[in-house]
Amino acid sequence: MTLALDNKSDQFFRVEEGSGETVIDGVRTAIRAGFAIIIPGGTNHNIINTGTVPMKLYTIYSPPNHRDGVVHHTRAEAEADNEHFDGKTTE
Repeated sequence: MTLALDNKSDQFFRVEEGSGETVIDGVRTAIRAGFAIIIPGGTNHNIINTGTVPMKLYTIYSPPNHRDGVVHHTRAEAEADNEHFDGKTTE
């Protein structure tokens, strides 16, 4: 299992479909659709799909971390994307 460490951004995760577990600084917690998770910046963490169907979730970073409008469908896509927030929004 690979844990993420984001030193800059707090993160909010919302699980829309599926089930799994979150690991935050070594503490495992079961999650499912309807759950929200807040991860403080600098915290080792991971979200793991332990269900039988794809888990769908979204995350919000503070401060922003990704370019406006970017959607990563998989963790591999997110890890391969090296471009970060450029300061431009569409609002």
